[in-house]
Amino acid sequence: MKLLVLGGTRFLGRHVVDAALGRGDQVTLFTRGQAPNHWGDAVKALIGNRDPTVAPGLAALADGRWDAVIDTCGYVPRVVRASARLLEPRVGRYLFVSSISVFTDASCPGLDESAPVGALADPASEEVGKHYGPLKAACEVAVSEIYGTRALNIRPGLIVGPHDPTDRFGYWVARFVHPHLLGARGGTAVVPAPPSRPIQLIDARDLATFMLDLIASGASGTYNATSSARQWSFADLVAALVAAGGTNAPRLAWVDEATLVEHKVTPWAGLPLWIPSSFAEAAGFMEIDCTKAQRDGLRTRVLAATIADTAAWLAQRANANTWNDVLTSETEFAILAAAPERPPQQRPKSSERAR
Repeated sequence: MKLLVLGGTRFLGRHVVDAALGRGDQVTLFTRGQAPNHWGDAVKALIGNRDPTVAPGLAALADGRWDAVIDTCGYVPRVVRASARLLEPRVGRYLFVSSISVFTDASCPGLDESAPVGALADPASEEVGKHYGPLKAACEVAVSEIYGTRALNIRPGLIVGPHDPTDRFGYWVARFVHPHLLGARGGTAVVPAPPSRPIQLIDARDLATFMLDLIASGASGTYNATSSARQWSFADLVAALVAAGGTNAPRLAWVDEATLVEHKVTPWAGLPLWIPSSFAEAAGFMEIDCTKAQRDGLRTRVLAATIADTAAWLAQRANANTWNDVLTSETEFAILAAAPERPPQQRPKSSERAR
């Protein structure tokens, strides 16, 4: 296939390009040229700007035909609509990477692709930080309106793996496998109770493979794309982290929610994957229904593989200007002083199932 990737030099896009080249596809990148081209002459690199009002805009995309475009970096409907319209006569399919954050109300588990999504109170708003979910939902609408049955809207959950710039999953890997990367840490790690708490995530490489498979098969429509609901719990994650850390792995302190809230731990970022019960509207955020994606080929590798590869990447990544939002060592020590270690409420599983 001939593929055009909007973005592609950073996290998910980088894995998309790797997977596409591994399959023998021809890849063209469209970026601002601010990040290195990791593949040299193996890909064609076009320079521009997603926003047509910012020079040189979309001029580099004026010519060329592709079997599909994969949009990894669209956040604003006006901007996504511009590229979608420009390319529509010359592209077979348009795959837009959206997010499960589009859902209006995630208070209940089991949300599938038909669940209501958010809408912008002000359709002209482009405040991504404030309206991330509704903006992504509006981008989906733009792509679907222009491409119809040639549109694919993919809604990943938390994307993890090597080259993840967010430090969310990486924090847990570093805490258990490379604790020195986080500065002065003690021999006991704070882990949010209860161990049975469900988690969902998707390795970027599994997501990339799934998206390419969908394009190749001629699929269309919308897909939630993360691990199966209740495939993994926090206990499963911790067991895999302890195994990966070996002698470096810290002891566990399963800490109750009240203590974490008292110490002003930031949900989702301070302790990644932790969402307190006070966030009632997000109670089902880690139990999204991905049956459709699994039926159509989505497979998730075992946690141990993602942890090992993330650990290897973290070991060689520059550590400066990282870990800015995660739990600090000072706060962790304070929490441990206030909440002595408690045994987990359930024994972590020694094995897991890949789907």
